[in-house]
Amino acid sequence: MKSSNLFISAITLAALSFASCKKDAKTKVSAGDADFSKYVAIGNSLTAGYADNALYYDGQMVSYPNLIAQQLKQVGGGEFRQPLVDAASVGVGSSGNARLVLSVVNGALTPRPVAASGDLSIFTTSVAAQGSFNNMGVPGAKVTTAVFPGYGNPANGLGNYNPFFTRMTTSPATASMLSDAAAQKPSFFTVFLGNNDVLGYASTGGAGGTITPMEGSAGIGFSASYDAIVTTLTANGAKGALANIADVTTAPFFTTIPYNGLVLTAQAQADALNTAYAQLITAGLVSTFKVGANGFIIADAAVPSGFRQMRAGELVLLSTPQDSLKTGGWGSTKPIANQYILTATELGLIRTATSNFNQKIRSVAEVKGLAYVDVSGFLQEVKDHGVEAKGRKITTTFVTGGAFSLDGIHLTPVGNVLLANEFIKAINQKYNAFVPLVDPSGYGGVKFP
Repeated sequence: MKSSNLFISAITLAALSFASCKKDAKTKVSAGDADFSKYVAIGNSLTAGYADNALYYDGQMVSYPNLIAQQLKQVGGGEFRQPLVDAASVGVGSSGNARLVLSVVNGALTPRPVAASGDLSIFTTSVAAQGSFNNMGVPGAKVTTAVFPGYGNPANGLGNYNPFFTRMTTSPATASMLSDAAAQKPSFFTVFLGNNDVLGYASTGGAGGTITPMEGSAGIGFSASYDAIVTTLTANGAKGALANIADVTTAPFFTTIPYNGLVLTAQAQADALNTAYAQLITAGLVSTFKVGANGFIIADAAVPSGFRQMRAGELVLLSTPQDSLKTGGWGSTKPIANQYILTATELGLIRTATSNFNQKIRSVAEVKGLAYVDVSGFLQEVKDHGVEAKGRKITTTFVTGGAFSLDGIHLTPVGNVLLANEFIKAINQKYNAFVPLVDPSGYGGVKFP
């Protein structure tokens, strides 16, 4: 009997302890040292909720800042406005395209635009009257363009203004992203910029766009532009979080097609290529072809012949026409064009710039006493090992991995949830807050037909 009483007492104590823990968990929800009443996010397409190669309503609703804002409402956060497109729209991408969907083409699942063209009325219909907008994510924005007055001014001429910003600002001719963000006098902000300062170069194989230089005045150099953004946003005592940028190789746009994707199934094929490239094989620019996997032949102006074989570590971009790789002789009898390849030299430039940008972002966070979000480390972890999300393993594998949308660069709903939680973790740690994480249960990856 005595033993039974001790057992009952132990259960009672455990129950009381559990109840106490539940109570503590509820009372622990707190803003800590931060004021979240006016949250503003400044960034690029990743901030805007751009996904599947377009800006569209469903993607905007699961943008990581909107997900953060919903959690901040539990600790004093206010309304969070976004420059939404119509829910029924096919969306629009930077090339005037519609969003991608997964379709069955010739018996295989393939990303295809949902319509022949995007909803161009998005560019010509201003939603500025519905603002000001807490989500100041503008597809295509760089650190340097975020401070540029008139960034939405069509009078600047094609290519010299951003129509995604035009539609959301009340002053296209004079406003900058930064001025519109600062005018809202945020009590808290997030900055996630810098991706496009290397991505324009990286996503075109180094053939289009340039990497933003570190030095130069605001609007020209990364360092001065980033200082201007953060100094302006903190001028009234606002707190915030600064996010670094990931290595491009964490995105499936750069890693889905293997460098040695030239697969030969017969010795006769190998023999024919060995004959065609005999001189380059002798020169060491091409390896002897064999049955099985071989490196693609690529254009390279740095070698006398103008083309050579790919090496391990070099990247074939997802934008490469797949039909040409399969049936058109690209990568075998015809070199893959430069704009579809990142060589080791180009990757070196990208990684050096990314490292320099991230060092700057971390330094500013430390000097200003702001939270620092290691997006680079997070996405590297997703790539290398995958992360668990309520019993699901999320990876960076194209289509099936769950983290990245059909453009191979922007995130899925669950990918945005995981990113939002990285921000929240950093915010909680820096500001002694307890903002609850977003539950990933109701959020998916790529939609299958």
